This record gives sequence, structure tokens and C-alpha cells, in this order.
Amino acid sequence: MRSITIDERRARLARRHHLAPGPDGAPSVHAVTGRLVGLHATDPATPHLSLWARLPGYTVADLNAALYERRSVVKQLAMRRTLWVIRAEDLPAVQSAAGDRVATNETRRLAADAQNAGVARDGHAWLEAACAAVVRHLRGAGPCTARELREALPELTGTYDPAPGKPYGGEGHLAPRVLTVLSARGLIVRGPNDGGWTTSRPRWAAAGSWLGPADPVSTDQARAELVRRWLHAFGPATVDDLKWWFGATLGWARQALSDVDAVEVAVEGSAGTSGFVLPGDDGPEPDVEPWCALLPGLDVTTMGWAGRDWYLGPHRGAVFDRNGNAGPTVWVDGRVVGAWRQDDDGRVELMLLEDVGRPALRALTARAEELTAWLGGVQVKPRFPSPASKSAARR
Repeated sequence: MRSITIDERRARLARRHHLAPGPDGAPSVHAVTGRLVGLHATDPATPHLSLWARLPGYTVADLNAALYERRSVVKQLAMRRTLWVIRAEDLPAVQSAAGDRVATNETRRLAADAQNAGVARDGHAWLEAACAAVVRHLRGAGPCTARELREALPELTGTYDPAPGKPYGGEGHLAPRVLTVLSARGLIVRGPNDGGWTTSRPRWAAAGSWLGPADPVSTDQARAELVRRWLHAFGPATVDDLKWWFGATLGWARQALSDVDAVEVAVEGSAGTSGFVLPGDDGPEPDVEPWCALLPGLDVTTMGWAGRDWYLGPHRGAVFDRNGNAGPTVWVDGRVVGAWRQDDDGRVELMLLEDVGRPALRALTARAEELTAWLGGVQVKPRFPSPASKSAARR
């Protein structure tokens, strides 16, 4: 069995995640998104900063044009009930492989909550009527905000208390959750954003009207297609890595590896747990030139594996919160070596957790200055700041 070292894994990460300089860089928003399967978008600033880290000369207008003008990429609720930026042509496969599972869970919970709140005797019937009304309205009226939909459609009337008797409870509208269900089903998508690039105020659009017709993809075909691309970017990966990333079951992950004829390999530092790569992708990995990166919170690379010790080392507790959400991270040669934040004037500050040496420190300082200039005074407030950055802010 081929054994892949940690250094090789870090070199693969550098090349395939488009973080190291050289000829392997991705040429466009569309290409980077496709090669990584998707970009995390739960925090609206994340995909922009993820692309800045990978595309020389990137501007906010580049992603906005791809999302709202060319419509070559789209935001979709999918794997692990996370919001992603994915290629528009991948939506049917993502829907079949991950979105449908999320939609089923969201449908069940919302129908039960509507029924328990006394909104309807039959929660499922109420939900389906509300969903149909939203899609019908969007097809006729074009993109609308959630508030406009709630005001126009009596079918969306209804409130519930997510935590009765708790101090963090309180009445809330059911309408946004109807939109969540429809988004997870792939029937509506986030269209034009009424806010800036650091906020999310989408106008919702009917998927067919916004993106055009699309042929469905069978579950087996979708699983194989996405796992093949994921393994190229993230392999070697364990069964647990695959299960976690797609938010699936162990059986689903094992069948996916069988579908793509994945090759079993030994992985240094994995305590006897095998990894998997695509057929023919187990050859030696050449070294890469020294590199560094400043990645945003929830970046697709930082969140890419369930087993993270090979790139986090002792720093997991400093850059991940208790719920497993990564804050902004500092990388050197395939390892997380610290966190970053902005000061009150918008300057990017490095919070290094280890000595990286003078050459790397110079490179990181230059990169922080570049990011400060690119942000131009815009304050990015991560939805899930790292413990290290919160500690620095308190000091």
C-alpha cells in the first residue's frame, strides 16, 4: 500500500487549493469554485476573501458579476445545511447528492413546528401550500425580498416560538423557514443582494427563471461525480472525512468510494486509519515553493477535513470555536500557524501562535498589508471569530 506523508499532503493542499504560487493557479471565479466543489458562504464575506487569497487581482465585482450578471455560480444550501457558492451547472448534482437530504430534514422540522404552534392542523399541508404560493409568485413577479413575499402572500402568515419559556426564545416568523425549505429543495435561489458584500440581503428568485431549465441527476450519478471531484481536491481523505464533508452516513461514504474505484493508501499520522485517493492519483507529490496565506473564517480549506491535526497541530483550540467553526487563519507551508483580525482602523493584524522564522514573517506581513489595502477600510466581522482573535480584541 502506498504511504503518503504529511509533507506530501501539504503540498497537494497547496496546489489543489490554489494557495501556492506557480502555474497551477486557477484562472477564474468559476474555475476555483468548480475545482473545490464549492466555497463556504454562510458568512457573506467568506467567498470573497477565499477568492482574494487564491486569485491575483481579484475584486468584489468579480464574484458579484458571476453571481448576478453571468449567473455562472449560485448560492445554495447543501452539504451539512451550510450555504455554499457552487457552479450553476453543478446545482442538479449537488441537489441530488446533498440538498435533498437537507430539504427532507428541514421539511419535517418546519411542518412539526407549524403544527405545534397552532398555525395549521396539518403542518405538511400548510407547508406545501406555502411553498407553492412562493414559487408561483416569484415566477410572475421576479426576484423579491423575504419581507415582500410575506406581505404579498397570506399563505406565509404564522409565527412560532423556537424555545418556549427560555430567555433566548420569542415569537418569530415561519416565512424565512419556508424559504429555507424551498432553497434546500433547489426550487428558489438567492438572486440580487440588496446589501454590500459583507451582508446578506438577498432577493429570492425561482430557480428555473434565474438559471434556466436543468435536467435532474440521479443520486448515484451525482454522488460519484461530486465525490470524484472532491477526492481530487481533498484526497487523501478518510471515510470519516468524506462522511463529514457531505453531511452523509458512513454507508453513503463507503458506497461513494466504491463507485469511483478509490484507491486505499496509508497516511502518515492517521493512527492506522486508511485514506483514499482517485485511481492513478497516488504518485509522489513534488515539493512546492514556500508560501503563506490569510484565509477567512469558514474557508473551504480550513473546514475541509474532519481529521485536522496534520495541518492544525496544537492550534485547534485557538482557531476553532467549541462548535467546530473556524475563524480567520494564518497559514505557512500547509500549516495553520495563527489567526488574524482587524484593528479599529481596519488594519489586518497577525496573531501568530508559533515562531515561523524571518522569511515567513516578512511574507506574512506583506500579505497582511496587501489585504489591508484591498479591504480599503471595510470592517469584516466574522460570524464565528476564533478564540485567538477574541482574546486579542479583549487585550
